[in-house]
Amino acid sequence: MSPSIWQILIVGVIVLILFGRGRISEMMGDVGKGIKSFKKGLSEEEMSEQQKEKAPAQIDNGSTSDIKHAEKDKA
Repeated sequence: MSPSIWQILIVGVIVLILFGRGRISEMMGDVGKGIKSFKKGLSEEEMSEQQKEKAPAQIDNGSTSDIKHAEKDKA
């Protein structure tokens, strides 16, 4: 047995009465921000993993003079 259009409308009206129109839109905005934040975190994690993979290869191929110059730059 599937819900009829009237049952869906009644539930919708009750939800609007309980939460109000402004509060529902705030909750949906918070959900959207959470999704954006999650996607940003995933992309940052992927970028940091790629940098970690590249960094050891650069150090292995470098000479000792390159390492000394890097140490001077840090100081």
